[in-house]
Amino acid sequence: MFESAEVGAAVDKETYAREVAKIRPALLAAQKQLAASNQSCIVLVGGVEGAGKSETVNLLLEWMDARGIQVHTFFDEMEEERERPPYWRFWRALPPKGRMGVLFGSWYTNPIINRVFGRIGKSALEVSLDRVNEFERMLAQEGIILCKFWHHLSKHAQKKRFQTLEKEPLTRWRISKQDWKFFKRYDEFREVSEHALRRTGSGVAPWHIIEAEDARHRELAVTRTLLERLRASLPGKKLLAPVRPKAPLPVPAKVNLLSQLDLSQTVPDDEYESKLLKLQGKLNRQICELREEGRSAILVFEGADAAGKGGAIRRLTAAMDARLYQVKSVAAPTDEERAHPYLWRFWRALPRKGHVTIYDRSWYGRVLVERVEGFCAPEDWQRAYSEINDFEEQLTESGTIVIKFWLAISADEQLRRFKDREVTPYKQYKITEEDWRNRAKWNAYEAAACDTFEKTSTEEAPWTLVEANDKRWARVKVLRTVVKALGRKRR
Repeated sequence: MFESAEVGAAVDKETYAREVAKIRPALLAAQKQLAASNQSCIVLVGGVEGAGKSETVNLLLEWMDARGIQVHTFFDEMEEERERPPYWRFWRALPPKGRMGVLFGSWYTNPIINRVFGRIGKSALEVSLDRVNEFERMLAQEGIILCKFWHHLSKHAQKKRFQTLEKEPLTRWRISKQDWKFFKRYDEFREVSEHALRRTGSGVAPWHIIEAEDARHRELAVTRTLLERLRASLPGKKLLAPVRPKAPLPVPAKVNLLSQLDLSQTVPDDEYESKLLKLQGKLNRQICELREEGRSAILVFEGADAAGKGGAIRRLTAAMDARLYQVKSVAAPTDEERAHPYLWRFWRALPRKGHVTIYDRSWYGRVLVERVEGFCAPEDWQRAYSEINDFEEQLTESGTIVIKFWLAISADEQLRRFKDREVTPYKQYKITEEDWRNRAKWNAYEAAACDTFEKTSTEEAPWTLVEANDKRWARVKVLRTVVKALGRKRR
């Protein structure tokens, strides 16, 4: 693979100057077109040490409008990054629509280095590369143009480059002990890197291998390729959004998980308080132990309107140190959130180790509200199931405990609660016209919920269906489930 980048390609000064005069204004025009589009662009700058990666980043900032470019460097992980799943740092760096992100280092860096130094085996590398492919596929489907550059030097050229830089006092600082440490494993890096590039080059995210020994050739190769990628990916003129036929509402099966729940279950009045206090005491101790262990937890609450999610959450937080938890009520995305991939707003809000985040509504909105109300295309909510499973898998792999609840009530009980809210002054803020509109689609939401349970209830992040016609029963069951889950995860 890398042989094609060891042929001695070079560009003379005259050719370079002539090409630069054409490429620079064309890049600026493409960047302007990107800014007016519904897309964004990520430029990955990777490759061997000493191959001019830093110079490439600086060149893009010089030749293009730096105000529309965000540069992120990924080397040693910061403490806040180590406290969250590995991809958290990359999700936070995704550029909004209309802008470009230049990533110096990326999600390829650690898998390649860890494999070369024997920290992971072949199978672990393959798992990492599978995750890379899924991540990049999702980015492309979200309208992100991926342009991946691998700067290559032959072993001889890299050694010569290092020696030249070390000889000059003004450039000696650019070569570190780690550079030479990596050079000693050049052949291993080459083998692992070639494999990684072959496994992750695709039609939506191809690799561009840049022969980097001659600086002028490197600069023209990078900028020409970027220009071609932008031109091929951006529409020539602003197009009207396609008119999509309205998808039919889903219909639930006559017998399903929700219809089989026994909603008549209750907790006797004289037992409720004692059960509640006992469970809250256990939960308080477990949250303290969770912090000592350096683990985090995420609790997800979904369900019909007026199902009692807020009340159940308040009984949980009453047992927690307010410094260790955060409740997030998820509503329609903001303009900033809509300018990023769907899961971006949830990735960036993940709890640090020792903390708990409770979601009142969550990322499941895409396969529930957005599906039923037609706020996203069918292909978007259909692919969301696998993307959500991957998201939750990364959470659990990093030590986060994920507990998901669906609070279920009958249609009659919901109607009773709606009417109660309308006539009770301190509850009136809870009832809106949207609640009534959603109620009219009760069957569609039931069908969407059952599809969600089927496709996203996993061993590590299962759904717990809570019979919530009796609020006390629901609160006790939620507390008992959380206590059991936290206790099981510690063993």
